[in-house]
Amino acid sequence: MRTTHFILAALLAGPLAACGQQGGGPADTEAAEAAASDYERGPHGGRMLRDGDFALELTVFEDGVPPEYRLYAYRDGKPLDPSQVDARVSIARLDGEKTTFAFSAQEGYLRGNGVLVEPHSFDVVVTAREGGRAHRWAFPSYEGRVTITDDAARAAGITTETVGPQQVGDTVEIIGRVELDPAGSADVGAKYPGPVMAVYRNVGDRVARGTLLARVESSNSLQTYSIYAPIGGVITERNTNVGDIAGSEPMFVIADPSRTVATFPIFPRDIERVRPGQTVQIRPLEGQRSQGSVIRDFLPLAEVTSQAVTARAALPNRDGFWRPGMAVRGLVAVDRRTVPLAVRTEAIQQFRDFRVVFAKIGQTYEVRMLELGREGPEWTEVLSGIKPGTVYAARNSYVIKADIEKSGASHDH
Repeated sequence: MRTTHFILAALLAGPLAACGQQGGGPADTEAAEAAASDYERGPHGGRMLRDGDFALELTVFEDGVPPEYRLYAYRDGKPLDPSQVDARVSIARLDGEKTTFAFSAQEGYLRGNGVLVEPHSFDVVVTAREGGRAHRWAFPSYEGRVTITDDAARAAGITTETVGPQQVGDTVEIIGRVELDPAGSADVGAKYPGPVMAVYRNVGDRVARGTLLARVESSNSLQTYSIYAPIGGVITERNTNVGDIAGSEPMFVIADPSRTVATFPIFPRDIERVRPGQTVQIRPLEGQRSQGSVIRDFLPLAEVTSQAVTARAALPNRDGFWRPGMAVRGLVAVDRRTVPLAVRTEAIQQFRDFRVVFAKIGQTYEVRMLELGREGPEWTEVLSGIKPGTVYAARNSYVIKADIEKSGASHDH
């Protein structure tokens, strides 16, 4: 594993540890990375464990059956009768859970006596006895695991929740778009009418509050005065040039792109089910990004032709992902009921073929593969895959997933 330090909320440095990687300092990390990709593989694609002229090949078999350990024994490079070997594999997970697998001889291999539950992320100890000799190997086998300091997690906007009972609602799907929040924009005009003497900013420029935008000569006093940005943001309109006469119309429009809203037309069939104050999970039409919000209000007038009423939900946009005009899908929670185990819907990410959350133990985050039940915009029922009381990354967990994808972390044994 590596300790990851964040500079900006959406920027990560340092990949997650993949299956077969090792925790610790820089030297351990380098050795682990080499081990993950360079350890010797046997004829069955497993990890070769050698001790003198004796060797075991450790594999995880999951072709048509739940994952299980299988061992293949060799002496001097030749297959050894599995009935001559007594083996054990012990695994210790991040949360302290320990499991030991005994093995029984099959035709050509030793078969583990239990299911190897996901995630396959643990410290492994393999012991074997054959011909009166004892053998032992120990190594890490991690996947989907990363250490992030609490300060770095706060900087990235990662927050946590505890798995437990929650109210999960049925959903109504609504389609809308992203718009700039009117409360986050400003029209900038001249204080006194007169000719424009200089213009310093253009459409698309990012400005801070107090940035000099233009200079105008007052027609009354013939004194030149400056026009400054009243808020920070991006210039979305410039309606003036040198030589123009500034009047009552805005010279510039400035909008804060971090303040966006999602607007949704609510049609008559849903108007009795969708109400202000209900939770809504907002997603792009494509992709896995998800962000929770609340139906803030409705515009007072209906659209004449469709009779739709526009609902608005705040959509904080700190990393600039949501762009005005982008089409979005909203899932609104209705008809709630309590379930014994649930996680925040926006915490759920796709990892390999699984939907997962990232459990937090100490300052380490690790995948938990979930079987899900009823899904709502705010909470989703969990049927299995995580223990009650587990702390997990609830918001901005996509940052952790992005680090996995960036590092190319794989499922390996």
